Formats: sequence, C-alpha cells, structure tokens
Amino acid sequence: HPEYKVVVLDKLDYCASINNFADSVGQSHFKFVKGDICSPDLVAYLLSSEKIDTIMHFAAQTHVDNSFGNSFEFTQNNIYGTHVLLESAKVVGTVKRFIHVSTDEVYGETSVGLDKGNEEHHTLEPTNPYSATKAGAEMLVKAYSTSYGLPCITTRGNNVYGPQQFPEKLIPKFILLAKKGEPLPVHGDGQNTRSYMYVEDVAKAFLAILHKGEVGEVYNVGTTKERTVKDVANTICKFFNLDPAKAIKHVQDRPFNDLRYFLDSKKLESLGWREETEWEEGIQKTLTWYLENGEHWWDGDITGALIAHPRGGQPPKPNPNISEVMSPKKAAVKLNFDSQANFLIFGKTGWIGNLLADLLKEKGVSYQFAQSRLQNREDVEAELDAVKPTHVLNAAGITGRPNVDWCEFHKQEVIRTNVVGTLTLCDACEARGIHMTNYATGCIFEYDEKHPQGSGKGFTETDEPNFTGSYYSFTKKLVESLVTQYSHVLTLRVRMPITKDLTSGRNFVNKIANYEKVVDIPNSMTILDELLPYSIEMANRRLTGIYNFTNPGVISHNEVLQLYKEHVDPSYTWKNFTLEEQAKILAAPRSNNELDCTKLKEQFPEMMDIKQAFVEHVYKPYVAAGGKPIAPRP
Repeated sequence: HPEYKVVVLDKLDYCASINNFADSVGQSHFKFVKGDICSPDLVAYLLSSEKIDTIMHFAAQTHVDNSFGNSFEFTQNNIYGTHVLLESAKVVGTVKRFIHVSTDEVYGETSVGLDKGNEEHHTLEPTNPYSATKAGAEMLVKAYSTSYGLPCITTRGNNVYGPQQFPEKLIPKFILLAKKGEPLPVHGDGQNTRSYMYVEDVAKAFLAILHKGEVGEVYNVGTTKERTVKDVANTICKFFNLDPAKAIKHVQDRPFNDLRYFLDSKKLESLGWREETEWEEGIQKTLTWYLENGEHWWDGDITGALIAHPRGGQPPKPNPNISEVMSPKKAAVKLNFDSQANFLIFGKTGWIGNLLADLLKEKGVSYQFAQSRLQNREDVEAELDAVKPTHVLNAAGITGRPNVDWCEFHKQEVIRTNVVGTLTLCDACEARGIHMTNYATGCIFEYDEKHPQGSGKGFTETDEPNFTGSYYSFTKKLVESLVTQYSHVLTLRVRMPITKDLTSGRNFVNKIANYEKVVDIPNSMTILDELLPYSIEMANRRLTGIYNFTNPGVISHNEVLQLYKEHVDPSYTWKNFTLEEQAKILAAPRSNNELDCTKLKEQFPEMMDIKQAFVEHVYKPYVAAGGKPIAPRP
C-alpha cells in the first residue's frame, strides 16, 4: 500500500532490531521514531504532527516466562502504555481506527477435548501476569470505546512464528539450539498444546481487519491446527536429523502453564481471510532464515534468551553500525523535523545560544538569531511576525561576568532581562501559538533535610525551590514560577554547563581549573555536548513543562579535576578550601544540590550518568581533537 504513510514508534527494547525495518528506511512513505509509548507528550505530538488517523497497537511485553520474573514491567508497558495511546488518541481527535492487538491467553485455559474454540464473547480468565496485563489493557480499550466513542477494534491471536522473531520464543529458540547441537528444553512433560500461525498469514489477517473490520468488534486470529510443545521439538529434530530421545531435555515447568488455547476464528473468516501456509512450509521458511541469519540479526548477546526459563532480556549492546542513527553519542541525536521547521534563537552573544546555532546548522535545520532585545515587546512581536518561527529557543539571560556576584550590584539590569524579558517572550509566543524552549537554571535549590548531601535523593521538578542566596537565583526562581502559567513553554534547568571545548571561559572546568582553591561539594551538572541535542528533540516533540536538564548523578569539584588530571593533564594539581573560607571572598552564596533526572531519563533512557559523560563527551573528545592542558588566565 504505497498510498499509506507509515510511522513506526518503537523504543528498540532488548528483543527488537533495527534490521527488521532497514529496507523501509529512506522511503518517502515510511518514518521511524525511537521512543516509548509510555511517554504521553511524545505520543500526542506524533499523532498531531504526523496527522495520524489509524493506530495499530502491537507494542507490548509478550513473553510469559519474563512476566513471572518481572511482572511490573508488563504492567507498565502493556497497561499504562495502552492507556497513554488511548488518551492521546482521544485528546488529539484525528484517529478513525484504533486496532488493539491482544492475545488468546486472555481467555485462560481451554478444556482438553473441546472441539469448538473460544468465541469472542467468551469470559476473560487470564492465568499469568502477562495475560492479566493484556486483559487489563482490553478493559481500557473497551472503556474508551464506550465512554468516548473511540473507534476501537481488538484482536486476540494464537502463537505466531516465522523469520525475525526474537529467539526467546519456542520455535526460533529450538532452531538455534539445534544448530548449536545443544539440548532442546521442553517444559514439564511437553504435552501443553498450542496453535501456531505463520507470520505472513497473521499480517494478512491484520490487513483484513484494518480494511474490513467493524469498529467495536473483537476478532480472534487463529488456526484449528494444534501441536504439543513436544511435537514442535520433534519437528525441529527431524529437520536437523537429531534423535529426539537424546536432543530433547525435559525441564521444570512454569509456575502455571495453560494446557491449551483454542480459538474460533469464523468472524475473521467472514471478512474473507483464510490461513494459507501449511506447517511444514512455514517451518522450512523459518528454519532457512535462521540458518542464514542466526544470532547476528540482533545487536546484543542473545544467549540469555536461549535458556529454559528466561527472566527478562538485557538491553542490547551498542552497535557501531547504527549509533549515528539511533544514539545520542557524540551529540548525534536523530532529529525528526518537518522541512518547514524554522528556529529563532534569542541569545546571539551567549555561549549556549551559539552552541545551539552550531547544532542546528550541522543538522541542516533552518534557524536565525533574533535581533530584537527581550525587554522591547514591540520589537519582539514584530520579529516574531516577520520570521514566523515554528520554534523559539531562549538562551538569553544575565548570569554575570566573571560570575554571579556581578548580579548583586546590577539588580535592575538582571530584572529587565531575566524576568521582564523572559515573560515578554513567553507572552508573545503564546499569543502566536509558537513553542518556546527556555534554558533556565537548576541553581534554585540547596541541600536540605529532605534532600541531604550524599543521600542520592534529588530535587524533582515539582519540589519548591529553596535557594535565594544570590540575586541571580532569586530572579530565576521568580520567573520560573511565572512561566509555568504558559502552556507552550518548555523549561530546562541547566546546571554548571560543560562542553568538550575546555578553552572556553564559560566552561565550568575552565573556571575551576583556574581557581587558586576550590570547594569539594557534589553537584548535578549539564554536559551540553550530550544534552543540547536532546533539547532540540524535545522542542521537536513539543514537550512542555519543567525538566531537570542535567546528567543523572552528582560529581564533586575534586572528582571533576581528578578526571581532568587522568585524561588531560597528569601534572595538574589543586587545593581545597571550606565553604566558610569560600564565603569570605564571595558577594553571594552559591547553590549546591542534586537534581532528580528521572523525568528526563524517561525521554532519553540512553543518557549517560555524569561521570561517564565527563569522560566520553568532554575529556576524551578534547584530547582526541589535539586539546592541550588549560592555560592559566592572566
């Protein structure tokens, strides 16, 4: 169907492979977005920006063995993820068909000896954590269909097999183990019966439901041809010329293992669908594919999937062949901008503003620096009307030179820019429906009794700021509280920003490396080389609200300098002094805190912790580019 545009949203979990859709990448009617269905902002943005009118919801944790070991993850993905999709579809209002993919296991065990399979009106009686979460998801689908009129269809399918299936599933597991000459583990006595359908037949069933299915209905997708697990093992042994008596190893059964799932698919057949692939043909196609592709299709170590009772997969190891496509390493976040995207950057004389411009230029995204001053509303509005940006990035603000002490003696200037100017821009963008990203600060907190130093308990986005020791922080705290009244603004709390350009006087490493003495306090910090691309992607997704914009964890001044010594300048030395000694030479106290980055990590789970990011994004690239030890400032 080349007339369809297909947008695939997938988080590339342990069982996924980018190879599954590599042939489609680059085609005009196909788009891939790496992301999680549990992210409401991302889902709503994609539905709106891509004008989605049909959702086919295949995403789920599906392996029953895993659900016995990590049931919470099944609840999160299968129930909450489905809820996010439903709510987003309801809010956006463009979806004309929502196909929810469930499982035959929601019916529970079918009695042995029954000739008629379960029909769609059969009571749901799930018996394991996986099927319970799928049944729960179905209840949400039914509720949204009834309460909001969402046009939903539910499918309940038998077991699927075929090429490209992750080998935690029975048939590919047996094939790969037989190929290695290892035993085939059969749970219990192997008499549990399942119905297996070849993947191409299942795909055709979904097309029939997509085009001919009736909204509000449930469709079983099944076959009447049943096989025991031991029958499957015998089939694989036959293909590999193995003696089943020696190749098959009976192992402990699952905590509970349904004896049989049997479906009646007459309703689906009334749409014109028929099963076409015979068992022997499907197995031959599947075996041929695994012998040719084997374990190399997936990027991680799959040996954990081949054991008798896997308990959850591990994230795949990084694949250098796809890192530039999927990974933010080296600031290579994949940007999914429309060709019409146009950024207006405020802060043309600032450090972060210029870094943003370099990033957008590198990615080929249209941008320009604002010429108006934030304090002049007429000029700001005129420029917005003339440029007509799709996104505004506000990196303008007064932080003080050489440090925030400057703000203590120039308070009116600080108010005009940090408070009045920011609010002017927010208000003008709101009136025009322009998304605005505001680069704010996390220096509005300090360790306290609820968030003590070294506890690992960071301040969240909903905690009330508690630090006003400097006038700079006071203005930032004030404006943040006011900006929350605007629905289109994304606020990113940056702290102690660092890049691989250690020669910049704005770089935190450059600053403390030139101090005669430093305090040794752990703090949250922002590695801009990794996180700034995230901010562009967040603007692309039109995320709003407040995010702590630092790498996870904390790092002390001494640890920063020790890593600098190890990777850049082995001869470097430094001295410490206490906070009390520091206070004697400062006009205003400094903020020290840990920020909780859970919310940001949910958007970008691959984000490095602060110490790893220092090495990989700062010190190693600096040395690799021929960087020399930091020269003392005059």
